[in-house]
Amino acid sequence: MQKYSLIWWIIVAVFLMAPLHPANADPGAIEQGRDLVVQNCSSCHAIGKTDSNAHPDAVAFRDLSKQYPVEQLEEALAEGILSGHPDMPVREFEAEQVGQIIAYLKSIQIE
Repeated sequence: MQKYSLIWWIIVAVFLMAPLHPANADPGAIEQGRDLVVQNCSSCHAIGKTDSNAHPDAVAFRDLSKQYPVEQLEEALAEGILSGHPDMPVREFEAEQVGQIIAYLKSIQIE
């Protein structure tokens, strides 16, 4: 009986974690997130897997997960993200846009 309980919990854990993996993200959401960062962030930040930052103090988006889990940006994106460089404008995004941006950011992280 206990053996089946463990298997059940493993299946539940895998099911719950699957949506967090970029490969399982909605391709449309990833594309929309990419469009949002192109429009709002690319003038300073490297937003792809190989491009360079245009601003010397900007972080390359592909390296965000080296500093902290990308999901930690959700609140900041919704409430107006502030940065370490003073000339960065404050941007606020709607909940759906935040999800799209996070999906895109997860898809480009360099492990």
